[in-house]
Amino acid sequence: MIEFNSDGSIKLPGQLAKQSEENKEKLKSQRCMKVKKEMVSFKSPKKCVLHAVLSDAFSDNRFMDTIFSEFNENSSTPCKLVKIDEKHFDIEIGTEFRRCTECCSLINRYKEFLDGNVIEDKGSCSFEQNRNFCYEDYF
Repeated sequence: MIEFNSDGSIKLPGQLAKQSEENKEKLKSQRCMKVKKEMVSFKSPKKCVLHAVLSDAFSDNRFMDTIFSEFNENSSTPCKLVKIDEKHFDIEIGTEFRRCTECCSLINRYKEFLDGNVIEDKGSCSFEQNRNFCYEDYF
């Protein structure tokens, strides 16, 4: 059953509200990054943007550029890192066949650097990664 707040907005279920509070606390107290995936253009050529927000615990954001540069050298997808301010970055992902898997690869590089302390928000991204790849299913 759906419950409403006094202002008319929908109440989050207990588990989602708890997770949201934990994520807010992580961004305040731990070395953490929040990434929101957004598909900017749904028609060809498709384009996506990753909105990255660093937690307050970071005093140095050079790792963002270092990891991105390393990724971009080996990537076939055209990408661009835009620094909005010290804590906010946009990563533009251009059109390419491997766009979605390379986007996930970049996020995984940041996860590896931050020991898995990355909060992912799917946003308008429709990509579903199949972790159980079976050759017979596709060929």
